[in-house]
Amino acid sequence: MRRALVCLTLLLGATAVLAQTDIAPNENLVLDGIPKIPAAVAEAVGRYTEGRSAAFAAWHPTRREMLISTRFGDTNQVHWVKFPGGARRQMTFFPDRVTDVAFPRRAASYFVCARDIGGNEFAQTYRFDIATGDVTLLSDGGRSQNGLGPFSYKGDRMAYASTRRNGADRDIYVIDPADPNSDRRLLEVQGGGWAPVEWSPDDAALLVTEQLSVNEGYLWLADTASGGKRLLTPKGGAEKVSYAGGRFAPDGKGIYVVTDRDSEWRRLAYIDLATASHTCLTAHLAADVTSFDVSADGATLAFVTNENGLSVLRLLDTATGKERPRPELGLGAGVIGAVEWRPASHELAFGFSSARSVADVYTLDVDSGKVERWTESETGGLNTAQLQDAEPISWTSFDGRTISGLLLRPPARFAGKRPVMIDIHGGPEGQSRPSFQGRKNYFLNELGIAIVYPNVRGSTGFGKTLSQLDNGEKREDSVKDIGSLLTWIATRPDLDAGRIMVTGGSYGGYMTLAVAARYSDRIRCSLDVVGISNWVTFLEHTEAYRRDLRRVEYGDERDPKMREFLQRISPLTNAAAIRKPMFIVQGKNDPRVPFTESEQMVAQLKRQGTPVWYLMANDEGHGFAKKKNADFQFYATVAFIKQFLLN
Repeated sequence: MRRALVCLTLLLGATAVLAQTDIAPNENLVLDGIPKIPAAVAEAVGRYTEGRSAAFAAWHPTRREMLISTRFGDTNQVHWVKFPGGARRQMTFFPDRVTDVAFPRRAASYFVCARDIGGNEFAQTYRFDIATGDVTLLSDGGRSQNGLGPFSYKGDRMAYASTRRNGADRDIYVIDPADPNSDRRLLEVQGGGWAPVEWSPDDAALLVTEQLSVNEGYLWLADTASGGKRLLTPKGGAEKVSYAGGRFAPDGKGIYVVTDRDSEWRRLAYIDLATASHTCLTAHLAADVTSFDVSADGATLAFVTNENGLSVLRLLDTATGKERPRPELGLGAGVIGAVEWRPASHELAFGFSSARSVADVYTLDVDSGKVERWTESETGGLNTAQLQDAEPISWTSFDGRTISGLLLRPPARFAGKRPVMIDIHGGPEGQSRPSFQGRKNYFLNELGIAIVYPNVRGSTGFGKTLSQLDNGEKREDSVKDIGSLLTWIATRPDLDAGRIMVTGGSYGGYMTLAVAARYSDRIRCSLDVVGISNWVTFLEHTEAYRRDLRRVEYGDERDPKMREFLQRISPLTNAAAIRKPMFIVQGKNDPRVPFTESEQMVAQLKRQGTPVWYLMANDEGHGFAKKKNADFQFYATVAFIKQFLLN
């Protein structure tokens, strides 16, 4: 009997050991078709999951200190940094990520921030009192979407946009965050693309943008007392024009904007408010301006251009209209985020990332040329100096048009033809640029996979003509660009055309599904993250505040002819052609691409016997933001790649 008990104990102990060799998914994750993942996978990829990044959030209004966004625990929160290289003091401790933060212009007894719940993007706004740590809800706390907006120059009011009235139209409100009862609606508008941009120096007027699509936008000037508004930029021309951003000149007589008026490129311009005349300030540059800011004294415009995917920081003297000598940052080639002047100074804050540098926060003193690094985010012990730079590539598509992208090669120790991961960006008005690869460095460094980032037609950064070549009934032309890429890969002696995986998120998820259907015989497997499977059901169920914006890009499903076209090209309609294994990832709370888009594709693939893995997170939205969920997604991705791409 004793011997039997000993044997049973040993058996139970062995069973426990075996159980510990598999990774247990988090309680909020739902798995379908995913086999058990050995704990050895987590051990192998561990250091690649332990990196973090930092983003600039706001300058302190009176001191040389700043707020940043970074993650110490599971989600990104607000942290305070008091000097370059200083400790990151965590200020907010919400269970969900903080998506935006701002200081008032003059006082610093509080800051405001925004966060949603479970990735649902119905952001609510809060006041965080610095002395006490108390958090006060400023918005309605319901199923509305609220964003932070600019503070008045006096610092006593903040303008912001909210969908609270009907869930679809983004009205403009004004509030004194110190007194939540002061909240009032300034403008009642129609459409989900409205947002406040900037107060006039005397706080009498508010600059407001109305975005209808990536190629069409307008600027309005609203009276902050009466709520009356007037259009600053003309409508109804032969060609759609985009206006974005906007900063008042210190004298209040004009505004600086970014516009593609009379150009392929998004250029800096000055609009005289008295005459409505436009003066282009960057006509000498064949490149998009991606961000800009005006110094407090109005003497200098700092702006960033996107030049073949790389960022260039430039300075313009507003008195002469001429560029100053370009600052030498000494950071190498990479991507610069939004720029912001420190109040009453000539010091500029910006974020920077490259293939060899994780995203961090820097400043530039434009008088001395001194560059300082404020954050140094961890990389999990990776030697970033050994990481590979992205190589620009191009190929000829089906219609003779040149399409470009980026190629990242694995280290030279991986001999022979390398398997390929094609990673397609979302948007579709996005652009793949040479930023830090994070976890994907594991695919390069440890699995020897080459990664191709295509910028198919519809991408921005290459002129507005290319960005419109996938609109409406041209949708499948972007899919054909990937078909031409597959042909190009087959001509490369260093790439294995017999081992190709396609992946992407959001619109890139649609592209993944479409490629998997059209070119199933030319790929090994695919990974779709929050992708659109049926254009009609997507347009009918995406959140109301963004539906009209999407119809401009994709087509209006209410039109019978367009509805028939959208139905015909939808991946779900063509799912019978998907014969290679697929991994689908989805957030249950996604307001952009509803989870039903993934579930109907999973159901169809299962019915027809196509191997499919499905991972859904009940506490996520348009992609996984919580580290514990993102970790499991990565473990499962590695297991999927090893089984279907590399095996």
